[in-house]
Amino acid sequence: MLEKIFKLKEKGTTVRTEVIAGITTFLAMAYILAVNPNMLQETGLSYDSVFLATALSSGIATLIMGLVANYPVALAPGMGVNALFTYTLVFSMGYSPAAALAAVVVSGIIFLVISVTGIRKAIINAIPQQLKLAIGAGIGFFIAFIGLKNAGIIVGSESTFVSLGKLTDPVILLALFGILITIVLMAKKIPAAVFYGLVITAIVGIVFGLFGIEGMPEVPSAIVSVDLDTSGFGIFMNGFEELFSHPDCIVALFSLLFVDFFDTAGTLISVANKTNLVDKNGELANIEQALVADSTGTVIGGVLGTSTVTSFVESTAGVEAGGRTGLTACTTAILFFLAIFFAPVLSVVTSAVTAPALVAVGISMASQLGGIEWDDIVFAASGFITVIMMILTYSISDGIAFGFIVYGLTSVVAGRAKQVKPIVWVLILIFVAYFALI
Repeated sequence: MLEKIFKLKEKGTTVRTEVIAGITTFLAMAYILAVNPNMLQETGLSYDSVFLATALSSGIATLIMGLVANYPVALAPGMGVNALFTYTLVFSMGYSPAAALAAVVVSGIIFLVISVTGIRKAIINAIPQQLKLAIGAGIGFFIAFIGLKNAGIIVGSESTFVSLGKLTDPVILLALFGILITIVLMAKKIPAAVFYGLVITAIVGIVFGLFGIEGMPEVPSAIVSVDLDTSGFGIFMNGFEELFSHPDCIVALFSLLFVDFFDTAGTLISVANKTNLVDKNGELANIEQALVADSTGTVIGGVLGTSTVTSFVESTAGVEAGGRTGLTACTTAILFFLAIFFAPVLSVVTSAVTAPALVAVGISMASQLGGIEWDDIVFAASGFITVIMMILTYSISDGIAFGFIVYGLTSVVAGRAKQVKPIVWVLILIFVAYFALI
């Protein structure tokens, strides 16, 4: 049955590999189960209700992605979009949590419409192959930077903006150990090296008593916890009148659409590049189904009471562990459902434990830079800007936007404007308008 649904042999994978990849993806992104409720509770939403909404919407959306699109991609409330929800829509624009959730649902419905009609597919397939490679590589650097930052290896600095953390800190030493052991496993070409790196790092942390010290949670005293708070379910219904009467309604919806669209596009492109899901014309296989799964996830998330659900870049950790089909996503989905009841156990999956996986993914994805024609200034400039701005702005969508703008500008200067597809010109205008509005 699994062979019929996921075409495992055709993709050159096995059930064991897919399950390990799914577990790896889950462990790499499990932090969202704590981070998202912490952030959204600032708006007045209940922590427990957001936790339940996060786990449920992630599990449902990821299951749809696996079964419908057969992509090894997991979904969850996106980082960056949850900050937009909290600090822009609620704090800056003055929306109530209900109205902000209504905006999420409306944006998801709009996404679903343009996904079904093929508009999203046309836009993603119109992206030049050279930019797709740059986006994939940029996400690799970006996700490695996230891992290093969250683990404390890279810290903020008033004088130099970023700096090296305190390397005598036991938590940082654990992360560095994990990175080194994962690289060694990769060098030895051990299957699922990223997964084993995660597990070994967590075990070493427990053995050396690092859990419970400053910066690390206590070793869980319980395994199961049942605390189902459904107070956030359906409250978006109370926010439609406020949303559509708000003077900044269009700006709010456009911001949600913009960030979600291009974060998703970047993630799907990077995963497709690593899993041979790109055909000879540079188009992504099953992209319509993947986009429908993504937009459906956004609607589900808003209905359950959380911010925009989107394809997670940490899915590349599972791909690096060998994931090639939707069975990887389905495994991750099941773990999200189980997380509702086994939340205490997840406390051992800290930033120090996940950092090695994210750095390993960065190493792997950076190889896509080799496919860029660096002796062509149009591709070199747009590719470089895409990568560097993705890291420095801490945003996939902003990096893509700057890369597009530079691509259009250099194409005109180089006398190659006719080679740029009309859809790309439209996107460039949208990017310029977006930067003018924010």
